Amino acid sequence: MSASPVAIAPDPALISPLPALMRQRLLILDGAMGTMIQRYPLEEADFRGQRFADHSHPLRGNNDLLSLTRPDIIRAIHAEYFEAGADMVETNTFSGTTIAQADYALEHVVYELNYESARLAREVADEYTARTPGQPRFVAGAIGPTNRTASLSPDVNRPGYRAVTFDELATAYLEQTRGLIDGGVDTLLIETIFDTLNAKAALFAVQQFFNEGGRVVPVMISGTITDASGRTLSGQTVEAFWHSIKHLPLLSVGLNCALGADQLRVYVRELARLADVPVSAYPNAGLPNAFGGYDESAQEFAALVEDYLKEGLLNVVGGCCGTTPQHIGELRRLADKYGPRAVVDAVQTRMPTLEESQLVDNEQDELTAPLAKGTTSLAGLEPFNITPASLFVNIGERCNVTGSRAFARLIRSGDYEAALAVARAQAENGAQVLDINMDEGMLDSEAVMTTFLHLIASEPDIARLPIMIDSSKWTVLEAGLKCVQGKSIVNSISLKEGEERFKHYARLVRQYGAAVVVMAFDENGQADSYERRIEICERSYRILTEEVGFPAEDIIFDPNILTVGTGIEEHRNYALDFIRAVKWIKENLPGCRTSGGVSNISFSYRGNDVVREAMHAAFLYHAIRAGLDMGIVNAGQLAVYDDVPKDLLELCEDVLLNRRADATERLVDFAETVKQKGKVEVVADAWRSLPVQERLQHALVRGITEFIDQDTEEVRQQVARPLDVIEGPLMSGMNVVGDLFGAGKMFLPQVVKSARVMKK
Repeated sequence: MSASPVAIAPDPALISPLPALMRQRLLILDGAMGTMIQRYPLEEADFRGQRFADHSHPLRGNNDLLSLTRPDIIRAIHAEYFEAGADMVETNTFSGTTIAQADYALEHVVYELNYESARLAREVADEYTARTPGQPRFVAGAIGPTNRTASLSPDVNRPGYRAVTFDELATAYLEQTRGLIDGGVDTLLIETIFDTLNAKAALFAVQQFFNEGGRVVPVMISGTITDASGRTLSGQTVEAFWHSIKHLPLLSVGLNCALGADQLRVYVRELARLADVPVSAYPNAGLPNAFGGYDESAQEFAALVEDYLKEGLLNVVGGCCGTTPQHIGELRRLADKYGPRAVVDAVQTRMPTLEESQLVDNEQDELTAPLAKGTTSLAGLEPFNITPASLFVNIGERCNVTGSRAFARLIRSGDYEAALAVARAQAENGAQVLDINMDEGMLDSEAVMTTFLHLIASEPDIARLPIMIDSSKWTVLEAGLKCVQGKSIVNSISLKEGEERFKHYARLVRQYGAAVVVMAFDENGQADSYERRIEICERSYRILTEEVGFPAEDIIFDPNILTVGTGIEEHRNYALDFIRAVKWIKENLPGCRTSGGVSNISFSYRGNDVVREAMHAAFLYHAIRAGLDMGIVNAGQLAVYDDVPKDLLELCEDVLLNRRADATERLVDFAETVKQKGKVEVVADAWRSLPVQERLQHALVRGITEFIDQDTEEVRQQVARPLDVIEGPLMSGMNVVGDLFGAGKMFLPQVVKSARVMKK
């Protein structure tokens, strides 16, 4: 499914009384529908009714169908929950998609099933509202996860296979949305989310319905943490889940199912700390017993939920599996004692420091503090936040068929196992975001992008990182967006095809829930001067923020890192103009980020890694000081700025900063003299002759493990106690690492190498 996007859905407060009510008092959601249905002695004939008496498939267990064949039962259950004190009931449509109903060969009745379920609930809600006008009753259209997952393969032997596609999910959810809204629901509730990509398909479909002129209603989201790991079934943490689904203006976000109130509380607490919208929870009545039933009484359930309310965590509370009108009645009594959670704009937890991450959970809770609105929040399986105080972000570049001949050979030959090893190495070497580019004339780029992203999703050590989907073709970008459950980055869009296409793509990126790289291109071509760079970036920023409604923090400008040292006069200021443009963007386009492909700067010296790495270190040092937030780099080959020989550093900076007319000629002459192997050997001989404590510090700063055991033992023999080795030269070396990192002269991949040496 490809949308024709208009504006993103409006603020729920503009279209419904529910946002205000959720801030005024605690709202009570109903309890389990399935638990109540099981209390009725239903047989196959009840599910069939007269209409489906001759249907080809067994229908017993298809609870949604009862809205058509036994509406009296569904009506009675809604009434029981309203009678117990519920403010809102869910429609009987948890499995109301063509995908779920395919198990019963009932795809053809899906619209009617959703429409009638919504109409039934609407009638009962209106009856109770008429009885007590001071307590209006509402209907939430229940949208379940389906019985298939878009992020995981059902076949362990085929990790790249998917039993359902994003488009199939979106099509199914669109039909369900249409039936629910036509039937009269007040809000949509996308619930029991175990795979965030499924939920993103549902959100995409809902937005598509609004785009097509359908009645706009607010949207609620509720995820499911499956066990004590604190993650969804598809592997996301609570914070990663939140970042991945918050692109549509939401009425509320919450958690339900899988866990009881006692087990779920810690995750609801985390969500309440993150979300800038009302928070909901409807846990199970404890954990299931040996027979799959639930034993937690209404009073026991309420006592556990009361702890949530004492902490001020919730705006909406209800029950899931095993809960009944008795459980909801107990919640109603609690609601009269406690107020709702105070909704605070853009509250997020900051990322803990290395030292803080070693603390136990309750100590870490004491360290959490809100970040200001404007944080760029990305996610793979785990969250990644970029704040104004963040240091440089490394985007791994090696999974790029246009930039790496070795990677291109692996992809062309279908050696995806080796290609995944390249991605894994980038993650292990300190990449914080992973760039994936499959633009090559001999490839089916859309298919290859899909396959590789599916395979990455099966590798948690890689999939924990946010993905940058990189292509010059929109069809490839869109194929990638349909594979990624986290919040990714699209690289890139531009004004090259004019404003209307630019806005069209920007709205689609937003609808898919991604951040975006904007290149400094317009209808007249690529910006190659300082003036053109800032002109295009400012124009793009105004269009995105003022016309499209794109959040500034999700806009990443790439003002074009172009190659210097070419000998062409017009290229002499390319690096300097980029650095100046970055500084201007950060000062004049509030909230956005800046990025670039760092290796472009040194293409003139391709094949000479010594010169290239020195150029990259020097360029990054100056660009980061100007405000460069992130860059596409080879995370395993970043040099330390202070480690570049001074004569080479001067030559590189002369070229980069255009400090002398003969800068290029001087660097070319030097490059001819560099013999990389001999240079490494000379350097190695030199540092091995230092005193042992200085050798340890050198090894830590440069991430060298070869001699660490013997040098550590030599120091140990010189000190009174082994702890002195750690508190002395090892900590001194790590202090140097910290100083270089903080000064922008060392980057995360080098810090990771230093940490490995320290650990060894």
